Amino acid sequence: MIENLYTKCLRGHDIDDSDIELILNTPLEELLEYSYRLKKHFFADEISTCGIINAKSGLCSEDCIFCAQSAHHRTGTPVYPYIDIEEVRTHAARMAEAGVKRYAAVISGKSPNEHEFELLRQSVEIITSFGLDADISVGILTEKQLLTLKASGLKGYHHNLETSRSFFRNICTTHEYDEDVNAVKAAVKAGLYVCSGGIFGIGESWQHRVELARELKAIGVQSVPINFLNPITGTPLEGTKPLPQEEALRIVALFRFMLPEKHVRVCGGRTLIFPGEEKGKLLKSGISGLMVGDYLVVKGEGLQSDMDAINRHISAEKGL
Repeated sequence: MIENLYTKCLRGHDIDDSDIELILNTPLEELLEYSYRLKKHFFADEISTCGIINAKSGLCSEDCIFCAQSAHHRTGTPVYPYIDIEEVRTHAARMAEAGVKRYAAVISGKSPNEHEFELLRQSVEIITSFGLDADISVGILTEKQLLTLKASGLKGYHHNLETSRSFFRNICTTHEYDEDVNAVKAAVKAGLYVCSGGIFGIGESWQHRVELARELKAIGVQSVPINFLNPITGTPLEGTKPLPQEEALRIVALFRFMLPEKHVRVCGGRTLIFPGEEKGKLLKSGISGLMVGDYLVVKGEGLQSDMDAINRHISAEKGL
C-alpha cells in the first residue's frame, strides 16, 4: 500500500524496485495525496520560488535534441551576447519586488569565456544586492571559478543532468555524461546550493526516470527541477506530443517519493501542460518549488500571476 511507502520514506529508507512498481500503479489521486503529505512533512507550506534571466542566448556548441539554443538546430531563437549589466539590475529589482526568493543568470554554451565570467561575477553581486539568493546556470565551471563566484555572493548553481546515464547518448553526442555529473559534484563540494534535474517527455522510459533520480540522490543535490518538453520547431523533437497531465503528475510524485527531503520544483514546460488555473494541480502534487515568470525562450504567464497563485495556495493551506 502507498501508505506503507509513505511511512518508509518518513523513516529515511531508500526505495526499491517493488516500491517503484507501487508508485507507477497506484491510482493517481491516492498517489498524489501521499506525495503531497510527504511534501508537507518536509517543507510545510513552503513553495520555493525562482526566476531566471536569459543573459546570453543561442549558438550553443552542444547538440541536445530538445534545445532551442543549440547551434546544431534552426529554431529562430534570438541570438545575442551577454546583455547589458543594467538589464540584470532592472530584472532583479522586479523579482525582489514580487517576493521571489532565488534569481539566476543563465547563459548558453558549454562554459563561459573570461569576459562572460566577469559579467557573471558582476551579475551575482547585483542580484545579491537586492536580497535575492543569487544563482547561475552557465554550463560547466571549474572549482576555482565556483569559489570565485561564491566569494562574490553566489548561493546556488544549476546544471541539469537532463536524463539518465543510459539514455543520455540518445539526446546529446557532443559531450560525455560524466562531464555533467562532475560539474554538479564540484558545486556540491564547493558548498553551494545545487539544483540539478532533468527534462521529461523526450522518449525516456520510466526506468530512465528512476535511474536519474537515483543518480541525483547519490550526488546529494538539494533541489531537483522537473522540466517537461515543450517541443520547439526546428529541433529534432519538434513533432513530439507533450506529456499528458496525468503522466507529468506521476513523475512529480516519483521524484517526491525517491527524494523526499529535496526540493522538487517544476520549471520548463509547465505552462504548456498546466496552463492557467491548472497549475493548482501541481501545487497539490508534492512539489515544493516553482519557477515563476518567463523561461529561457518561452514566455510564461506573468510573474505576478504566478506569485498570486502561489500566495493563494499558501494562504488556503494555512487557513487564512
